[in-house]
Parts: sequence; C-alpha cells; structure tokens
Amino acid sequence: MTTLQEYEFTAVQSRRERATRLIFLIAGISMACWAPLVPYLKTRLAIDAGDLGLLLLCLGIGSLVAMPMTGAMVARYGARRVIAVSALASLVCLPLLASLTWLWAAFATLLVFGAAIGMLDVAMNLQAVVVERDSGRNIMSGFHGLFSLGSIIGVGIMMALLAWGMLPWMATLMVVVVSLAALAMAWNGLMTEVAAPSEAPAFAMPRGIVLLLGSVCAVSFLVEGAMLDWVAVLLHEYRHVDTAHAGLGYGVFSVAMTIGRLTGDKVTAQLGYIRVAVLGGFVAAVGMLLVGLVPHWSGAAAGCILVGFGCANLVPIMFTLAGRQSLMPDAIALPAVATMGYAGILAGPAAIGFVASGTSLVTALLMLVVLLILASLVAARIKHSPHLSLDNQSANS
Repeated sequence: MTTLQEYEFTAVQSRRERATRLIFLIAGISMACWAPLVPYLKTRLAIDAGDLGLLLLCLGIGSLVAMPMTGAMVARYGARRVIAVSALASLVCLPLLASLTWLWAAFATLLVFGAAIGMLDVAMNLQAVVVERDSGRNIMSGFHGLFSLGSIIGVGIMMALLAWGMLPWMATLMVVVVSLAALAMAWNGLMTEVAAPSEAPAFAMPRGIVLLLGSVCAVSFLVEGAMLDWVAVLLHEYRHVDTAHAGLGYGVFSVAMTIGRLTGDKVTAQLGYIRVAVLGGFVAAVGMLLVGLVPHWSGAAAGCILVGFGCANLVPIMFTLAGRQSLMPDAIALPAVATMGYAGILAGPAAIGFVASGTSLVTALLMLVVLLILASLVAARIKHSPHLSLDNQSANS
C-alpha cells in the first residue's frame, strides 16, 4: 500500500469511526427520551399498569419483528440507508408518543418505534463490526459507551425541558432537531455496503454453557428494560416525584452504567471475568432492594446507581465468554446469547406490567432481586464448565 493509499484509507476509516460513534449516540438519545414520556402517556391515556404493559409489549414486538430481517436489508441496501431510515422513523415517533391521546394510535406508534429502534440497533452494530475489524483496534466498547452517554444526554435534556415547563411534544421536537443534525454529520461516514454474516443462523437453540450465558444476559437486559420503562412510574406514583423529574432514576442508572462500562476492562483485568459477573449481580440485587423498599426518592436513586454499576459489565462479560466456550461454534453461540438478551429487555418490562397489575409495581420490581441473585449463582457456575477456556487471571473468582 502506497503512502497515498494509506492516507486515503486512514481518512475513510476515521470518517467511518466518527459516523459510527454519532449513530450510537443518536440511538441512545432516542431510546432514553422515551423514559420520561412513560408517566405522561400513562396519565394522558388514563390507563392502568396492565394496559401500560400491553403498550410496552408492542414496543418489544416491533423490535422482534424488525431485527431478524435487518441483516438482509443491510446486505441489500447498505448500512447507510437502513440506519438513516430507522433513525428517522424513531425520531418521528417521539413527538407522537408525547402527544397522542388515543390508545390504539399509541399501540401503532409504539410498534413502529420498537421496529425502528430494533432495526437501528442491528444495522449500527453491523457497521460497527466492519469498522472495528478494519481499524485493527478494539473500539467496540467505545461505541457502546457512547450509546450509554446518549441515554444520559437524552434523559437530561428531556428532564430539563420538562422542568422548565415545556410541553412534552415540544421537548421531543428539540431532541429531534439535535439528533437530525448529528445524523447529517454522520452521513458521509455511513457505509453503503456491509456484508452480513450469512453463515450464521438467525437463531439457534442454546444449550449447556451457552444457555447459562444467555440466561445471565436475559436477566441483565430485563433489569435494564425495567429501569427504562418502570422506574419513572415508580418514582412518580410511589415516591411522589413530579412527572418532570421522574426520569431521574433512569438518568442516574445510565450514568453509573456508563462509568462502569468505561472502567470495565481494567476491573475485569484485576478481578477476572467470573468474579466481576458474580459481584455485579449481587450489587445490582442490593440496588433493586433499595429501589423497591426505601420510601424516600433518594433511596431509590441510590438503588438505581447500584443497579447501573452492577449490571454494567454483565452482558459484555457474557459475550466474551460465549467466544471462549467450545460447546457451540461462535457463529451459532453468539447470536443465541444475544437473542436471549434481547428477549429479556423486550418482553421483560411488559411482564412486569402484568405482575404489577395483579399485585403492585413494587412487588414486581422486587422479583428482579431474585432473578439477579440467580444470575450471580449461574455466573459462578459457568467457571466450572468443561467447555470454557479461561486463563487463571480471567477465571479468578
């Protein structure tokens, strides 16, 4: 490769990396803006926890329908088109969700919003895989860190605008304008051709250690979904926080998770994958206890912080271990673990709504404590699998 070719490759690669970071940021902002809107939508539609659970189920159904077909769409049309269309669709849905007063329209909009978010998630990760491979560096964690940063920014902007008395639909329009500007800046760096891994099946039934890894991912994603969709409702209805500040719980959770991810590599290097996963599950369980049992909002906020730190590295560690097991090929094991994780974040919040309608939201959230403890016990068990290859440092527990 000549000096000129090297220069051109470096320029293109730098542009693609910058674009990928911006897209992850936009995705985080779009998803997080939904959290402060949940109590407004529930109040505006005059629905109970069970009806809200059905609405959240639409969000999950939309994503589950869109995700499997996204790889083929990226291969046919390129990441640029798929990312642009899905990002625009998600942004259009935000002001609608902030103003709708008809239940069935809310159902339809959440289906579209879920499909757009799911499609954007898959497409941007396909681009990220290619960009990381071409760079020769480990930069995937940075991309996902920006998604978490986008979540913080989205919640922060929405809370500030709502606290200043701005109407929800106007606040979302402000976020849409900023996100559109970021999308325009990323446009030239979005790839027109991304080869989706055609040899990997859309789904494979996990077994053995792969099933254990997927179970931990499912619990972690379920808890993250609960923090996104239900903590704002709990703070508003049980801790008497006004709707303009109800997004505080997800905000501090996102800050803690972002810090935990940015420091996760150093922590796992010192303590080992298994120990960090086991401790993370127990820390998150303690945090969820605080969220559910402490009657003051400050206790719930502290609990959200612990949940964020505890869950921060569970999924990255499980993906790493999925690549180090020998029971199933990587091309089958990794999609299976990821599918179980997405099932947790998409279906879990709706299940919480159904449980809450029959008992209470506090009871439903406290059930997550049991799941987190079980996840820690499963993580401890993973170390003893004969199909897992870890060095002494990585296996430390």
